[in-house]
Amino acid sequence: MSELHDLTALEQGAAIARGETSTGELVAHYLERIERINPSVGAFVTVTGDQGRAADASGPLAGVPTAIKDLANTEGVRTTYGSALFAEWVPTFSDEVVLRIEAAGMVSLGKTATPEFGSPCYTEPEGFPAAATPYDTSRMAGGSSGGAGAAVAAGLVPLAHGSDGGGSIRIPASCCGLVGFKPSRGVVSASPMYGEITGLATGGPLARTVSDAAAFLDVMAGRAVGDPFWAPVEPYLAACSGEPGQLRIGRFADPVIATASVDPEVLAAYEHTSALLESLGHEVVDVDVPIPAEAVPVFETVWAVLTAMTPLPREAWAQLRPLTRWLTERGAAVSAPEFGMVLGEMRRVAARALTALSPYDAVLTPTLAQLPAPVGALRNDEHPEIDFENQKAFTPFTSTWNITGMPAVSLPLGWSQSGLPIGVMLAARPAEDATLLSLAAQIEAAQPWRDQHPGCW
Repeated sequence: MSELHDLTALEQGAAIARGETSTGELVAHYLERIERINPSVGAFVTVTGDQGRAADASGPLAGVPTAIKDLANTEGVRTTYGSALFAEWVPTFSDEVVLRIEAAGMVSLGKTATPEFGSPCYTEPEGFPAAATPYDTSRMAGGSSGGAGAAVAAGLVPLAHGSDGGGSIRIPASCCGLVGFKPSRGVVSASPMYGEITGLATGGPLARTVSDAAAFLDVMAGRAVGDPFWAPVEPYLAACSGEPGQLRIGRFADPVIATASVDPEVLAAYEHTSALLESLGHEVVDVDVPIPAEAVPVFETVWAVLTAMTPLPREAWAQLRPLTRWLTERGAAVSAPEFGMVLGEMRRVAARALTALSPYDAVLTPTLAQLPAPVGALRNDEHPEIDFENQKAFTPFTSTWNITGMPAVSLPLGWSQSGLPIGVMLAARPAEDATLLSLAAQIEAAQPWRDQHPGCW
């Protein structure tokens, strides 16, 4: 061991348990790195420092530092939701997922950057630097969990909490060379606010290794009393040590929600992963895209209504970012009966996709269509409708699995000639998160990536 941050989160937890290091030593180590590196990667918007104290808990991650996405309410800690309208908002309660992280004895070092209300796939919050991939700080870390991705990839924390309504964990994972896991719908509780009524969004982990992600999911998973729906929960870390068996894996690389070109280097990583899966004994077959083009407006309408559901007086709309205001106005124009019908149609689209994919244990696609884009390249404040189309073309694969509710993971299985990370995505049947983690761990064992680091490491 040369540095504490070279250890994985699980290795840090084990070192604490053996008395070889302490939570205080780890916190001090990471705070020094945050002070030095954060200005260049825009990972943290609020640093809580040594205000954090480990709970009296046992477990593989007890005492390990982490960070909370700035969309998750955290009692006593500024939580801005990436918006100037909430620049000084300090909640008096914590979301269930935050309480579980604290109860596991983990220590949050602060809140990580997110775009306004977590809507865009880039992270450029008001009043803060853009979140950038540490592999090239002129390029974006993705979004909306971009700050979390930048923090883990730059070694500012060993793992971080994120959330994902259309790809917001997996997009930063791809841009930052990480494991990003979106659990099945209902695995992670949305208590106590339940503001996301469509089932698209869920909390989940970003980490350097599959085992770290699984261990963190063990911390977050499980229903709270009052949850409207939930999925069965399994021991996810334990699943990483088991063999997945011979699986039948469908694959497609045609963009789903946009007419977009896929970068040749992205396709090369996808083909390489297909060959790797076959070498591990799995059957890989081409399948049709499971979501039809006519379903795209359905998803867009639901997304716009979700944006409009943010409790703001109409006079505050003028202070929103142009993209947020455009989506809010679009969503507010949808009547309640129309929204009900659109939501029903999204459920039917999901059911048809789940039926079509039911013969397959997993599905392989690229995570993104392109390499990490330059900071600001997708954003268009003058024409937010173009901004929205830019985002769809950049990430035309990820939202498929939010619509279906299936678990999905982005793995860092490719690197461009210029040294940029390329994620490849796998999804599994609903509630088969353990199978997906077992497969991901098998892939990682065959092609390890934990020693791939950016220059700032």
